[in-house]
Amino acid sequence: MPLNKEALQLDASPTSVAAARRWVVQVCRELGRDDLVECSELGVSELVTNAILHGEGPLSVRVRGTVHHPRIEVYDGSRRPPVLPSDPFREHVDHDDDDAFLTTNGRGLALVAMSSTAWGASVEMRGKVVWFEPARAVHEHYPPGIIDGVEDPDSEWTPLPDSMSVQLKDVDVPLFLSTITQYSNLRRELRLLALSHDHDYPLAGDLSQMFATFEKQFPPSSLHSMSAALLKSGDRADLTFVASPRSSQIFRTMFDMFELADSFCRNQRLLSLARTPEQVELQHWLLTEFLRQADGEQPTSWSQHEDGRAHAS
Repeated sequence: MPLNKEALQLDASPTSVAAARRWVVQVCRELGRDDLVECSELGVSELVTNAILHGEGPLSVRVRGTVHHPRIEVYDGSRRPPVLPSDPFREHVDHDDDDAFLTTNGRGLALVAMSSTAWGASVEMRGKVVWFEPARAVHEHYPPGIIDGVEDPDSEWTPLPDSMSVQLKDVDVPLFLSTITQYSNLRRELRLLALSHDHDYPLAGDLSQMFATFEKQFPPSSLHSMSAALLKSGDRADLTFVASPRSSQIFRTMFDMFELADSFCRNQRLLSLARTPEQVELQHWLLTEFLRQADGEQPTSWSQHEDGRAHAS
């Protein structure tokens, strides 16, 4: 089972439509979901076509969700949300002719909706993901799309009067970036499961709400800004973020929430990353540093933590 299968990167060319279809068919068969092949091909063809015609690079396709509810996602660099379909698209399209497909298609997401049990779009900081959960057969009455995302992420956020600067010294940049990516993917995964399958995965909604409460302690764009800055740095860097000591109880709760999220990933067979041991250790250090500094203690560096771990072993 291809847990955490890497995304397929695509060019903005007609050949990408066929490449995405072949890749998605292979993933469905690896998952043992041959019953979803037909609708997966139809839906991903439409999404990749729309991304080429109306989106921006980079483009990619990946499979997330669970084995029971796999979700096909197409990412592009435009933050403009897709236009929801108003009428079913029933006209026959020859998907074997990709050039004709590109010139005649792009008339909305109705075909995607007719091929899905749930579908929608998520507008993110650096682009958008349009997704669908393939049905076993094309149907005439399709579910409404779920559109979520961030329009003006920092407009309503103001720091608490007692906010303090937390210093993170000598951070391992590649490990930190991988941890942010893992957290962002998990956070988004839980949100989408809660939106489309709240009855099947009630814990996803609880975890999603807790993570949302955690994120309210910081400016919403802070992780994105921090990631962009770190990409330009070397292997080690010093970081600073602002939070209120009143957040300490929420931070303590996050220790348990991350463990619960890992368990949820394993038990529900999510097709996305659980934390690696290295990411677990870094997150533990990050949360501990906040709690220590909130209590008035001086910051310690990640290298000191590594040295202490080496001596202990």
